[in-house]
Parts: sequence; structure tokens; C-alpha cells
Amino acid sequence: MIQVIDVYRSFGRQQVLAGVNLQVQKGEILAIVGRSGSGKTVMLKLLIGLMRPDRGKILVEDTDISRLYGRRLDRVRERFGMLFQGGALFDSLTVFDNVAFPLREKTRLSRAEIATEVGEMLQKVGLADMDYKFPAELSGGMKKRAALARALITSPAIMLFDEPTTGLDPILVRAIHHLIVETHRTFGYTAVLVSHEIPEVFEIATRVAMIHEGRIIEDGTPETILKSSNPLIQQFITGSLEGPIRAT
Repeated sequence: MIQVIDVYRSFGRQQVLAGVNLQVQKGEILAIVGRSGSGKTVMLKLLIGLMRPDRGKILVEDTDISRLYGRRLDRVRERFGMLFQGGALFDSLTVFDNVAFPLREKTRLSRAEIATEVGEMLQKVGLADMDYKFPAELSGGMKKRAALARALITSPAIMLFDEPTTGLDPILVRAIHHLIVETHRTFGYTAVLVSHEIPEVFEIATRVAMIHEGRIIEDGTPETILKSSNPLIQQFITGSLEGPIRAT
């Protein structure tokens, strides 16, 4: 579904990605883990074409999006949905209007058809009776649900999740993870998820890749990563201060 081939990206003198190679298979949930500032969110922005690599290729179904511009890039982006770290809901719109927004902008559906689509989606994410509320009136978990509903309303083939459980308590973390698994089962999308929630994210991912100092140092099933003999990975998983990674 997605191939990242020898990708480099820097900001001034700061080298963030230094030769990333990664494949995302159709239908899987790939979790990218790593320390803060390791380039995880930059990876997501490259995958959706919000940034371009300095070197390398990013293929989405064999199309190199790093070479696309304008409407050709927009057509590829239409295959993506994205759940941003903060949800990125429009504060001035109700939950209903937030979720309806992509349909109004990108389709020719009638008002009645949009109402039906939005109602069904809100039902699926557990917000059927919250459609009239504004984001400021929602809890953190509800905001994530509303943002996920908006991301899924156009039936994307690929979903990107940027720290979807940041700032939530452990119970809500599990609730959002469960929702991701349920919607993944229902909609069949391919997912790339960036997370710091260790080990909880290992429970929902079908594959895990760890990024360190701009490169993918290992990827495999959650079981393989948990049992890895790499001291970098074990220190990250356990959160130990002792090991090759310095606490800076």
C-alpha cells in the first residue's frame, strides 16, 4: 500500500530522517514508535504529502507522491484520512457540522443524504446523541471520537493517527484503541499510527516499527519487538534510565 524508500528530511542543520525504509501492507495497523523528536510526526506528514522529502521516494500504491503537485496530489490525498493529535475540530461548528464538513466540501450529496451519512457515522463512534454539541462542550475522549468520525466519513483507504490518545487517562486510552480496532474491522482501512503508549499500542497493532536517530532500527510483529534483543528497543519499552539512550 505504501513504500518509503531511502527517505531523508532535515530542517536547517537538524537531520530528522536519515534514510528511512519502510513498507506498509494493505489492511494492516502499523504502529511507529520512538522517542519524542525522533521524526514520527514528520513521517506522517510526508506520507500524506504535507511535506516533501529532501531525498528518497514515497510510493502510495506505486505512485511517487513526492513528485506530485496540485490536483494530482489532491487526488492521492483523497485516499487518506487523518486523526490529528489534538483532533483539530472546528470550534465554531457543532459535532454534526464538523463531521459533515468533508461531505459538503468534496461531494454532491444532498442535505438529506449528508444527514443520513453523518448520523450513521456518529452512531458507529458512540456519539449519536452529541451531534448538537460544540467541541468545547465535549470531553477529551468525545473530541477524539468526533475527529475520528470526520476522518472516516469519506471512507478513506488509508488512515493516519498522530498520537490519538495524547492527554487521555488510561481508561480512555483503551477506549480509543478499542474504537480504532472496531472501525478498522468495519471499514477495512490501512492504518499508520504514531504513539507513545507503550505497551498498550502493542495490543492493537499488527506490526510495529521503531524509529531512532532518523532510521527504522527494527520492525516486526508486536511479539517480535517485545522480545527484541536490541538494547535500544528494550530500554524504550521499559522506560529505563540505564541503557544506550540518554535522557535528554
